[in-house]
Amino acid sequence: MEALESTPEVRARMSRQKNKNTSIEMALRSALHAAGLRYRVHRRPVKGVRREADIIFGPARVAVFVDGCFWHGCPEHATWPRRNAEFWRAKIEGNRVRDHDTDRRLADSGWLAVRVWEHETAEEAAARVVGVVRERRQELAAKRPGTAAR
Repeated sequence: MEALESTPEVRARMSRQKNKNTSIEMALRSALHAAGLRYRVHRRPVKGVRREADIIFGPARVAVFVDGCFWHGCPEHATWPRRNAEFWRAKIEGNRVRDHDTDRRLADSGWLAVRVWEHETAEEAAARVVGVVRERRQELAAKRPGTAAR
């Protein structure tokens, strides 16, 4: 495999990219907590599926993924680098394929994947997640006679 063409500046910038606890993820978690929701962070929702969600709501079976616009090919903000274009296109398209596969695997196991783009405000994303979690709790409670939604 041939080495990628890069510059020291690009290598330094890429090495500083966070993959956990990003600013949008932290803001989203804060907004969800303020809304009264409790959750787990950076967990695998389904045993045997090597995919980690950023935020999970176990009883509601909701997994939240905060996707970066560059890394996951946001339809609004994705950019295609000119340098090493073939490598980056394959990398980003591979991420998209993996995201779809993750959503399908979770759905097959009774989980709902919620995707949040990094360009969304924490308040908008939190409102969407809160609605989904509360709806799922009600749906799951309705399937179990004698239990109330938590």
